[in-house]
Amino acid sequence: MVSIKELAKTENREYFLRGNSCCAGCGLELAIRWTLKALGERTIIVAPASCTNVVIGLYPKTAPTIPFINMAFAAGAAATAGIRTALKARGINDITCLCWAGDGGTYDIGIQALSGAAERGDDILYICYDNEAYMNTGTQRSGGTPYGAWTTTTPFGKKQHKKNLPQIIAAHDIPYVATASTGYPLDLYNKVKKSKDIRGCKYIHIFAPCAPGWRFASELTIEMGKLAVETGFWILYEVEDGVTKLSGPSKSRLDKSKRKPIEEYIKPQGRFAKMTKTDIKYLQDWVDRQWEIMANRLVC
Repeated sequence: MVSIKELAKTENREYFLRGNSCCAGCGLELAIRWTLKALGERTIIVAPASCTNVVIGLYPKTAPTIPFINMAFAAGAAATAGIRTALKARGINDITCLCWAGDGGTYDIGIQALSGAAERGDDILYICYDNEAYMNTGTQRSGGTPYGAWTTTTPFGKKQHKKNLPQIIAAHDIPYVATASTGYPLDLYNKVKKSKDIRGCKYIHIFAPCAPGWRFASELTIEMGKLAVETGFWILYEVEDGVTKLSGPSKSRLDKSKRKPIEEYIKPQGRFAKMTKTDIKYLQDWVDRQWEIMANRLVC
């Protein structure tokens, strides 16, 4: 398999340019850069309200080099499906229509349009970059915020776990669902590349750490993305035509002894500073339970 350094040389064209206003160490920027490298120039992006709409910059010095449409929070998947239908009516079938949304616009406000697109089988690619809160509007909790995390609306730590959105979308019986992490860009790239050639509704969920929102040093972004996987907090897998398969970095983590303790992931993040030992155990138990559920899916 090609290495990340080799891939960076061959895929040296950038479709999301420097000079954008992303924060230092932004997981979003890493995610969208590698996504667009995989998709190429024949791509149209629809982005419901999120950090992305702000960091792309102002015309004529915008970061994306391909068509980019800012969309209302709730309408991302619907607008993307509409564009794809219009292109199809004109006989244009070689353009990827990408809905690029944050967790707020996916877990919460945009889930109705996404569910509708999945149920209809619209030929679009929907990607959620998950930084686990409404970062653009001041770090409010979302359905993707994990248990124990500080946000401005959960000042003592959130009391609910993350919603398992990839599995909710997989339940729509679409041809392709995958999870990825900015800590493993080659895995991310390969999954986006694969989705490009699949017809129907595709969904990819990217774990995208946010340094200011999570309160960790910006140079630790890649490490945070890897630790989430190494502790088992974030599972990398694909669901192709209903069949679930673990992806490389997560395969060994099916063995509990190969997973690092959750403390190693939460310790560098200020958002978890108020968690007690009881909270940490509660989160660890949840992680272990997610793996038990995953093991049953793999058997079935």
